[in-house]
Amino acid sequence: MAELVEYTIKPSGWQLFNWKELWHYRELFYFFTWRDIKVKYKQTSLGFLWAILQPLMMMVVFTLFFGKALSIPSQNIPYSVYVFSGLLIWNIFSSGLTSASNSMVNSAAIIKKIYFPRLILPFSSVLVALFDFLMAFILFVPLLLYYHQSVSWNAVWSWPLAIVISIIATLGLGSWLSALNIKFRDFRYVIPFLVQVLFFLTPVIYPVSLLKYPILQYIIVTSPMYAAIELFRFPLTNASPNMIFLAISLTSDVVLLLIGILYFRNTEDFFADFA
Repeated sequence: MAELVEYTIKPSGWQLFNWKELWHYRELFYFFTWRDIKVKYKQTSLGFLWAILQPLMMMVVFTLFFGKALSIPSQNIPYSVYVFSGLLIWNIFSSGLTSASNSMVNSAAIIKKIYFPRLILPFSSVLVALFDFLMAFILFVPLLLYYHQSVSWNAVWSWPLAIVISIIATLGLGSWLSALNIKFRDFRYVIPFLVQVLFFLTPVIYPVSLLKYPILQYIIVTSPMYAAIELFRFPLTNASPNMIFLAISLTSDVVLLLIGILYFRNTEDFFADFA
């Protein structure tokens, strides 16, 4: 006789992560991620190539107008490499944040029918952005070879750390916005504007040293993606990052993660009603 297993669904409370529950539903991470990947590239002629073409085309535009015309400094590396490395890690945040913010609304039909940890939805959206990063990274390698750009051994730890920081920043803000978006649908119009503003407030296409006033530098480094971008570029530039700036950015990441996940967990019991 088969053993009966009883599950009790309780209010989420203020627990940050229910690791036991997330592990029990671990297969959903794969299914939701693969579903989103297929939906994203379904009926497109180029398919996964769009993940490569987007940062490539932006790199060409910024190189022509900012690198050539405005001669923006690039920490002693080719400006094309400088921009592409920034766009590569930034796209994890921008793409993941946009998808995660709309994940609850897009999955409203599933939320109303069955129970599973709702946090899986925004997290799976971040994993889709990570997949796009891996596709674009394929182009990054020949770009380094073309410009004869050396990469120091620090990449062994700084690149994975930069990716982890990007995931933390995206998950924290994405979870917060997804919970707000399902309740206040106006946020779907705010999110693209927010991503665009954060792009120019983050040193993706310019170094912080370009800003002459220290107060502006401190404002810029509060961006949750500053630390990730600086650490990703570190093996290329070999310029030691400003530890104070990194600490400020990392603090921003932790604060956003705590606020985002706690707000998400505290409101997820009502998602089915709002969806």
